[in-house]
Amino acid sequence: MKRLTSYLYPIIKKIESDINGTLEITWYNGKKHLNTKNANYSYGSLQRILKFGLEKIDLSKVHSVLLLGLGGGSVIQTLRKDFNYQEHMTAIEIDPVIIQIAKDEFQLQNNEQLDIICSDAIQYIEKTQATFDLIIIDLFIDTQVPQQFLELPFWETLLKRKSTSGAILFNASLESSMSVPLEAVIDYLKSHVYKVTVFDKVNNTNRVIITSSL
Repeated sequence: MKRLTSYLYPIIKKIESDINGTLEITWYNGKKHLNTKNANYSYGSLQRILKFGLEKIDLSKVHSVLLLGLGGGSVIQTLRKDFNYQEHMTAIEIDPVIIQIAKDEFQLQNNEQLDIICSDAIQYIEKTQATFDLIIIDLFIDTQVPQQFLELPFWETLLKRKSTSGAILFNASLESSMSVPLEAVIDYLKSHVYKVTVFDKVNNTNRVIITSSL
């Protein structure tokens, strides 16, 4: 019924989070989205942005994925349905409310192909010894990428978690105020002999950065 009614007008359920503020589960035009006040977190523009980035990566060489920032899990759906990716993924999400929404509203569950871990992304990459063929970074609080993820110590550790021939897909800030630290990150990656490709205004909003070994 909600799906049909949503073609007439949006149906919104609000859920409060100590980390992300007010979250909205929105049915609109027959599709369910996860939003904040100012941004789409899953199953809307965000899904299109990450799909654009994934189209630039040779997923036949990817046998393990680390996702930093789960949201409602739309990138997992994109990998499974649009790219038929059937190998293992590890998703890190700091907000337990987001994880519960992903499970209750979008039917994501831990299984043999997916580990959902409630943890701070920086703490996780500092503690784990695992490496991954693809690391997807989608870390936002509303429209902002938290500052610590645009600082070099995060990237220094992150590169240790990328396999030798692996790739990084970074859904970067859409805020112009973040351009200076973002350029510093790009320069740092280039200085470590990585191929860095930058796509501006993806879906008319975000900057997407893809890093791979030369």
